[in-house]
Amino acid sequence: MVIYMQNSKRHLIFVPIILFFFVASIMQITYLNVYLRGYYKEEFDKRMNRTIYGASAPRGRILDRNGNILVDNIGVKTINYTKLNDVKTAEEIKIARELAKIINLEGTASESILKNFWIITNEEKATALITEKEYEDLEYRRLTKNDIYNLKLARITKEDLEVFDETDILSARIYELMNKGYRWESKIIKDKDVTEEEFATLAEARIKGITLEQTWERTFPYGSTLRNIFGNISDGLPKEEREFYLTRGYTLNDRVGISYLEKQYEEYLKGEKNIYFINPDNTLSLYKEGRRGNDLILAIDINLQKKVEEILMSELKNGKKLPNTKYFNHAYVIISDPNDGSILAMTGKQISITRSEELFTDITTDIITASYPVGSVVKGASTAVGFQNDLIDVGKQIRDGCVKLYYIPQKCSVRRLGMIDDIKALQHSSNYYQFRIALSLTGNTPSWNMKLGATKEHFDIYRNTFAEFGLGIKTGIDLPNEKIGTIGDIIADDLLLNLSIGQYDSYTPIEILQYINTIATSGARIAPSLMLQIISPNGEVIKKNEGNVLNNVNIKPEHMKRIREGFKAVIESGTGVGHIDPKYNAAGKTGTAEDFKEKNLVLNKTFAMYTPSDNPKYSIVTISPHVATRAGNTAYTAPINRLITRKVSDFLLENY
Repeated sequence: MVIYMQNSKRHLIFVPIILFFFVASIMQITYLNVYLRGYYKEEFDKRMNRTIYGASAPRGRILDRNGNILVDNIGVKTINYTKLNDVKTAEEIKIARELAKIINLEGTASESILKNFWIITNEEKATALITEKEYEDLEYRRLTKNDIYNLKLARITKEDLEVFDETDILSARIYELMNKGYRWESKIIKDKDVTEEEFATLAEARIKGITLEQTWERTFPYGSTLRNIFGNISDGLPKEEREFYLTRGYTLNDRVGISYLEKQYEEYLKGEKNIYFINPDNTLSLYKEGRRGNDLILAIDINLQKKVEEILMSELKNGKKLPNTKYFNHAYVIISDPNDGSILAMTGKQISITRSEELFTDITTDIITASYPVGSVVKGASTAVGFQNDLIDVGKQIRDGCVKLYYIPQKCSVRRLGMIDDIKALQHSSNYYQFRIALSLTGNTPSWNMKLGATKEHFDIYRNTFAEFGLGIKTGIDLPNEKIGTIGDIIADDLLLNLSIGQYDSYTPIEILQYINTIATSGARIAPSLMLQIISPNGEVIKKNEGNVLNNVNIKPEHMKRIREGFKAVIESGTGVGHIDPKYNAAGKTGTAEDFKEKNLVLNKTFAMYTPSDNPKYSIVTISPHVATRAGNTAYTAPINRLITRKVSDFLLENY
């Protein structure tokens, strides 16, 4: 009785378990047969070599923030060939000759192509070109098959090739195209100027291995605007990156982004190719339709972009008419949203003037690669060095003056400013205030003909703080090939003072943008971004810019507040007066730096700002290198950078 009860309990335990596994198995089988049927069928067909890929699929479009299409695709009819498993050389020759009767190709076949075609189509004659002794050498491996082939090529005469008529020559070219690259890849036979007649005739002919597709070429509705920033695409995989792409499922004839945005967002912009089924008669039919790549939505406002370009070119042209502008010929403007680093407009233009016209060259890509000494615009970061290292006190006043180092001419502010504190030093751009911070950092107090004893550690303290703001470091902008400016490698007392006022290291325009944005956000260094979001063809948001914070400046909030107050004072009644209408409640910093051009001392002008000062919505950076030639202290400096800034800011803030 006891034994019976125990067995009954066991049955009660095992029955639910068996039922659970039974139900689970049924659900799994249903899932595999219903939901994953298509996937496994596609994989089976691929493994059985019953499907092949078509040519490259259209890439995703590039649009501005308002939906204006900046980069699109135009349809291009293409004739493609895919080598099937059972196709022999003789049959490929036949296919090439069939195609030659239907299509035309520009140009002519090279001698090497014709010789190769002659060997293939004249097998007996080609064999007779090799002596018995040479075949014996091949047998005993004194010669290779490649050696024999090269001997055949060398012994084919011009008279041998004269038997080819125009159809033969075209067939030779087509055969060469059919056998380029890897065996299994789809080859483009013709993708330029395919006529409707050619397309229709081939569609009816159903030649083995031939597919007809609508591929694409990039088109740019706004012409040259931002053309270099969009980047370029390849014809086939670039040789230097071939291995990288092949390991990621690409084929040799795939077209990929090779520069700037096209390269940066390759994984999103690339499309999915058509897949073709190989029919029993070795013709091809569409098995799975490809898909256009995802759309890249930029933060750029194309109307703002075009207006900024117009202003910049106008002021470059007008600026060259002003005195003392011999070496001035280019300038930059960047506009962004400091809260997430979104770039709304960016441009660089260079002017060259001939007797008959003014020519403009787009140098927008220099924004991330070219660097300049920028002067006092960096004093927000150098003031932070003082606060971080307890070298200055909030509101403490000192008298502006000069520093005289041993064997170095005295260094002063542009003009004597009287009593100054941390805010007034920024407002009127006191060099002396920054020199005093550097003196204190080295453990010195001012004295005439003094020696600082500056060390690499002192330079590193400055540069580490500057890097927290984005100066002297990559900004993380979503473009490849970003460069940083030049970092000086000489350690000297006077150069430490120069570093503190932006007169030693050089910085790229994009570094200056990140620097002013970091101050605008009260210390968050955010990567600049051209990408606003990425959207799939069906409208799904795949990725969006939410503001990539790279670091936060190690500074007390009350100290960052003082720097921001100083920048506001710059615009209200300091060195930035006239750069922007006071009604916009802006904050910013000017900069003037000495530079060299053809061994002549020239001046670079920089301005960086954000507005409104209490809740920043926009930031603007303008840089005008070599805007004046310095000859003593009396050389005229044209107000070109101020005029550019004023017109750009007026348009931006009146219309957005």
